[in-house]
Amino acid sequence: MSQLPAFSVNDDSNQKLPLTVEYFKDLCSRFMSDKAKIMAENLTLEPPLETESTGSPFLDQWYEKERNLRLALAQLRALKMKKDNKDLPSTSDGEVIQAARTATGMDSPLSAEQFLNQYRMSVLDKLAPMDMFSVDAVFNYGLKLMLAERMKKFNRDEGLASYHKIYDSILGENK
Repeated sequence: MSQLPAFSVNDDSNQKLPLTVEYFKDLCSRFMSDKAKIMAENLTLEPPLETESTGSPFLDQWYEKERNLRLALAQLRALKMKKDNKDLPSTSDGEVIQAARTATGMDSPLSAEQFLNQYRMSVLDKLAPMDMFSVDAVFNYGLKLMLAERMKKFNRDEGLASYHKIYDSILGENK
């Protein structure tokens, strides 16, 4: 952890992150045990649909929360579109369901993504290990960095242009 620079996560897309996820994983490969190195290399914002142990209680908890959030979002979106969602496993995590409801109720996809990003950051803060120099603290840092890097890719103007292009193609109004 002492090798990792501090950064704050906010919606200011002009603020540069102090390192990339690629560089973070490179640092992990140089300073961590073989087992922890593999776990750091496999960090992802998209947990597998099926629950499987990672060997880290922190990562297992994070992946469970993220999996439940994604399932709740899928269920609510399916309901909104009047699609069948019987193949989706359900979640009983009230906090996750409320976050998914709030996000799906927003008019702007960008606002929904920003809300979900802040929700995910708060989950990581709640799950953060007490020992700031533990392997799990490094994983927490890596996941926050991945979320921050992902949010930097969102651009309002490009998103609107893409939305209008998709919308026009659905309506058959290619321009």
